[in-house]
Amino acid sequence: MFHFRSRKRGLIAALAPAALAAILGLALPGTADAAGRGETLVVVTEEGPSTLDIDAATANVQTHEVSWNVYDRLITHGRNQLPDGTWTYDYTKFEPELAESWELAPDGESVTFKLRPDATFHDGTPVTAKDVKWSFDRAVAVGGFPAIQMGASEMTSPDQFVVVDDHTFRVDFPRPNKLILPNLAVPIAKVINSELAKSHATAEDPWALDWVGKNDAGSGAYMVESWKPGSEIVFKRFDDWKSGPQPYFTRIVSRQIPSIGTRRALLEKGDADLSFNLPPKDFSELAETGELTVVGTPVDAELLYIDMNVTIPPFDNPKVRQAIAYAIPYEDILGTALYGRGNAMFGGPGDPTTTDWPQPSPYKTDLDKAKALLAEAGFPDGFKTTLTYDASTATTREPIALLVQDSLRKIGVEVEIEKVPGADWYTRLNQKSMPMLIMSFKAWLNYPDYYFYWTYDGVNNSVFNAMNYVNPEMDELIAAARFESDPAKYAEAVKGFIKIAFDDVPRIPLVQDYRDVAMGKDITDYTYWFHLVLDYRQLKRAPAAN
Repeated sequence: MFHFRSRKRGLIAALAPAALAAILGLALPGTADAAGRGETLVVVTEEGPSTLDIDAATANVQTHEVSWNVYDRLITHGRNQLPDGTWTYDYTKFEPELAESWELAPDGESVTFKLRPDATFHDGTPVTAKDVKWSFDRAVAVGGFPAIQMGASEMTSPDQFVVVDDHTFRVDFPRPNKLILPNLAVPIAKVINSELAKSHATAEDPWALDWVGKNDAGSGAYMVESWKPGSEIVFKRFDDWKSGPQPYFTRIVSRQIPSIGTRRALLEKGDADLSFNLPPKDFSELAETGELTVVGTPVDAELLYIDMNVTIPPFDNPKVRQAIAYAIPYEDILGTALYGRGNAMFGGPGDPTTTDWPQPSPYKTDLDKAKALLAEAGFPDGFKTTLTYDASTATTREPIALLVQDSLRKIGVEVEIEKVPGADWYTRLNQKSMPMLIMSFKAWLNYPDYYFYWTYDGVNNSVFNAMNYVNPEMDELIAAARFESDPAKYAEAVKGFIKIAFDDVPRIPLVQDYRDVAMGKDITDYTYWFHLVLDYRQLKRAPAAN
């Protein structure tokens, strides 16, 4: 597989820059010189947005990028500059966006925002508090992911969203919670041009999901200039944007290029400025050559893991799950499948010593211990099972699956590998019928209790609890941590549910992934964000050296 890609990449790289641009239909100058593009940023990606509306059931990660740049939120996060000159968001710091200021009530049960009086939507309509309310009402009403995300900080009813006057908006909460501000700074909390959207609503589609999914109804720093689904999306700077400093780039061209080799060749030739979507092998090689800037940021609140469905025998037996955890070839997965692009989440202490998440589990490769545990569980000769992964993630999941298959064979467990088409993955995930699977999950909000609420909580039992794991003791600890204000009690609850997760091991932690990005040497001010997509507003192009 890798050799085939290498030969293909070599052929493409040998093409002249003009020929390469012509093949891809790139509307760029006749030179590969990035400086010739000036204030146009060219991004190459594996797939584009499935819809322009993050509230839609079909929204994908690229839709999040649209939401972040085309729409405003009331507030956003501050940033911190790292030693290498890049930036990361600061999850503890909040800054104004549509709201000039805000005030948390003394009892912690409401927050009031003062909106900018001069903010307008892209069609020139003033942004008012009624737009904020309609947008929040919509997120709660459409159900699915938007409603669950809003509900994470107990925003569940339109009655909680109050228009005080045209430029004053209040959110009421049933009780204080630490996620009040963080959950208002996520892509879901976008503000829509309500009158424009309502003019395209129908009885069957009262929230205009279809129209907003195909059109721009935002007030953000960029407008959608054009969108060709499956091909490219082009953004134009909104020069009347009032919610922050004017961005450097006047135009963003995000081109969908399915071929890994072609995306890499475009970067190396200078015909593209930036890409996330390359395999770890390519990022590792590009980092070694030094011809491009490669930034790998450990993804906070994220874990690559193997789930075992505790309702499907023999994974209903904790000793079997522990045996599998001791038979995983962790070092090979990190070194061979991921080329070292991540942090090890194995070989940690027996008991949690911090509230950090993710943190290494106590498991490491020990085949003798794995065999002994299988024998204790009543499976001295092993058993047969299936390991499933999303085929759209095969670049890393396939080598991981093969390594796991080979290692488990050594303890008598025969593994059949199943690939599920990407379009069907979440349907299968929601059915909770797969005995074992490889997946990763990234929580937007960097709190361990929030992560566990999405993935381990048996009451919530979301689609991301593919283990089908229900443990009342853990559920109580998660619920306690979510609303605990005493630091010592909070730490006790968090360490408690992490300890249970490691002892019961329905999920085997493997690696904390890197969010890798490769970009031209002249691209500066890249910022790592919790939502893992680009913030175009902060990127710049350094002037060419004389």
